[in-house]
Amino acid sequence: MVAVPTTGRRAEADADVIVVGAGPAGSTAATYLARSGLDVLLLEKSTFPRPKVCGDGFTPRGIKQIIDLGIDCSEEAGWLHNRGLRVLGGGVSLELEWPTLASFPNFGAVRTRQDFDELLVRHAEKSGARLHEDTMVTDAVTDERTGRVVGVRGHVGRGREKRPVTFRAPLTLACDGVSARLALSVGITKRDDRPMGVAVRRYYRSPRTRDDYLESHLELWDRSDPADPKLLPGYGWIFGMGDGTSNVGLGILSTSRAYGSTDYRALLRSWLDGTPEEWGFREENAEGPVGGAALPMGFNRTPHYRPGMLLVGDAGGLVNPFNGEGIAYAMESAAIASRCALQSLARRGTAAEKALEGYPVELRQALGGYYRIGNAFSRLIGNPTIMGLATRHGLPRRTLMEFLLKLLANLYDPKDGATSDRVIAAMARLAPSV
Repeated sequence: MVAVPTTGRRAEADADVIVVGAGPAGSTAATYLARSGLDVLLLEKSTFPRPKVCGDGFTPRGIKQIIDLGIDCSEEAGWLHNRGLRVLGGGVSLELEWPTLASFPNFGAVRTRQDFDELLVRHAEKSGARLHEDTMVTDAVTDERTGRVVGVRGHVGRGREKRPVTFRAPLTLACDGVSARLALSVGITKRDDRPMGVAVRRYYRSPRTRDDYLESHLELWDRSDPADPKLLPGYGWIFGMGDGTSNVGLGILSTSRAYGSTDYRALLRSWLDGTPEEWGFREENAEGPVGGAALPMGFNRTPHYRPGMLLVGDAGGLVNPFNGEGIAYAMESAAIASRCALQSLARRGTAAEKALEGYPVELRQALGGYYRIGNAFSRLIGNPTIMGLATRHGLPRRTLMEFLLKLLANLYDPKDGATSDRVIAAMARLAPSV
């Protein structure tokens, strides 16, 4: 049994900590904090179960966070494991195994976000967090004298049943995703010098529903006109879900000229029309509509701390600019934020604030140099000429691709690892923090 910390909560407060958003970041933070004995109020705008636009794929980095949280991610518990990544481009197909490391497991998995997010939030509830669903938070409440965030306001319910609510706590964690309403309400805007991505996905009934590999297509060809095939910008994925369907989608970076001027749903259709018909990626096999989502990358919203509030996960632009992975970093930043919050709430005065000030410092130490390299990488591959050269000359070289898999997926042992691991660690250490 963990002892309840001595907190700075005042009598008029509604909780020790308010967590806004019950996605991977919010549910993870709520679990760690509630497990430590804090009174945690978890506010979610929708109700569970609810769908979420995502590739539904988990790399070993994400699996590590799930294991750390104490969730069973075995195949017997409903996870479909995979061995690595299959990369296709330039007429080459290369299967790369997830590396065997001390720092991360050697398997990835797939699971729908609708199922995964509910699994996480119920785990938070079992740990003691108080979940309020159908609660839309619109902005932060600040102290008129100091400007410190002291709570949140919004509304519960919809239509005629909608009623305003205000909650107060010594600390708020903004885990409200790419919309970042809380950050915007206190003047923290998106940084235009950091990349953004956009992704669209759809489920299809397909014989490709089980696969030992996540599949990534580095070239998207529109072969609807056999006489004039066109190379489309971006990258695509095919993730078999193990339930008779595949999650199929594509992503484009803001560093591409096609960003913002492309009909992404039409782009997905034109790419899939060029895939073998026996794969089943045709309109008659579709399950549900095409869904789209923005991907805030490379710390594209800062600062991650202001008095009384921390930005966690997508709200702080924590998506990996190398590969568009967001879940692992949402959960990782939530773990860091929880440690800082616990330290802060057990202290008084300036010492309490120092603990919160340590959150962005820890984020930069963990990811700053790596994201700096990733932001530069995103600018390079946004150029179709460079992307084409990299695909044609890089894919045939397995050793190079194994190194790139470690780099792009952020999977390496920073100490006492292989030579490739030490090279990546040195690159991240020497790169200026974003």
